[in-house]
Amino acid sequence: MKKKILLIAIIAFTALYSFAQQEKQRVLSECTVDYIVDISEAVGLDNSLSETFKATTKTVYIKGNQSRVDFKSPSFSQSVIYDKKTGDAVILREIGGNKFLTNINADSWKKKNGSLDNATVQTLEETKTILGYDCKKAVLTLADGTSLHLFYVPNFVPSVKEFEYQFKNVPGFVLEYESQDKNGQKIKYTATKINLNPVSTTKFDIPTSGYRILNE
Repeated sequence: MKKKILLIAIIAFTALYSFAQQEKQRVLSECTVDYIVDISEAVGLDNSLSETFKATTKTVYIKGNQSRVDFKSPSFSQSVIYDKKTGDAVILREIGGNKFLTNINADSWKKKNGSLDNATVQTLEETKTILGYDCKKAVLTLADGTSLHLFYVPNFVPSVKEFEYQFKNVPGFVLEYESQDKNGQKIKYTATKINLNPVSTTKFDIPTSGYRILNE
């Protein structure tokens, strides 16, 4: 009888703990997040490249099953619009006044990001406050051995994790991360603003004219 009571108590505690964890973590299905881009100085770095990155911004829009990521610099802009429901994506690019549109179906999108599926996430004890949110540090290691250091909010989970495919297994919303190119140049993205107001559906409209169609 005592064993049965103990077993029931354990089950009840486990269920309560699981429920508390779920309550603590909020799914963000409507948000706009702005990031600044910072490139570290390095010997041999082209000064014009450095200035371009300093003027570059990144904005993430999430609404339900849809996401959009905008990169804007003085000479180049790119938007990636992704539909989680269909698995399809559209990439819009503008270079020197020329506009290009690329449609990517679900199979191609998965294949395009296939190398990121086996990425591993190691959470660390280090913490940091970004925009008033308590963030945890993690190291993301890709299949090719490349590592990315990041800080994420464990209380928030995006409704579309694939908007940043490499971060889809991170247990939270990434507010800061640092990448490194093949030349050892480090580029850091840091969130500067989070807006939880509803996002306009027009952000996910696909242009029907004015763009040159490119095949993937």
